[in-house]
Amino acid sequence: MPGSRAATLVLLLSLLVVVCVMQALRGPPLEGSSPPEAPPLAVPERAVDAGITRENVASADRMQSLMRRRLLIPVQGVDRAQLRDNFDEKRGGIRRHEALDIMAPRGTPVLAAGDGVIAKLSRHPLGGITIYEDDPERNYSYYYAHLDRYAPGLHVGQAVRRGEVVGYVGSTGNAPAWAPHLHFTILDLSGPARWWGRRAINPYPFLAGGSR
Repeated sequence: MPGSRAATLVLLLSLLVVVCVMQALRGPPLEGSSPPEAPPLAVPERAVDAGITRENVASADRMQSLMRRRLLIPVQGVDRAQLRDNFDEKRGGIRRHEALDIMAPRGTPVLAAGDGVIAKLSRHPLGGITIYEDDPERNYSYYYAHLDRYAPGLHVGQAVRRGEVVGYVGSTGNAPAWAPHLHFTILDLSGPARWWGRRAINPYPFLAGGSR
């Protein structure tokens, strides 16, 4: 019937208008509007296995600069396979270790992990005989602790090269005498100016990925 066909046509036209309006509303965002935020990047599984944490990759440029340094394992004769990532282990049941313990016989030469300058030599009740070596750009400090002694003539302000002997493995400070080792970590110098309280960066991924 003519009346019925006309009503159907009107209904179809109305639906077409509604569809067109909905498509228009789904169009590109207005100029100046903010695009939706991308989901945070997950830390790759291989990186997690290597000991890299979200904290370590928070500043990609700075982390890449450490990778480019190809830091040396700072104990003579130690192979990558002998390293164990104990950065996040607890000490005394309450505090994070925040360093890598590299076991070696007493008197084994300790090597500069990278080029740098000796910034501080100290004797501490916990760390024992210690060295702070700043990198050339003063972005990071390589911290060596529990040393038996320093290399002869080592002094503050001395420039050292990657692989140069700076001290010898020991058990000074609170290290057990029966387990001499090097307590090694990397300190972020962008933090507080004082020596304590600086953010420690897990050295394991950078040493394990480096080259001798």
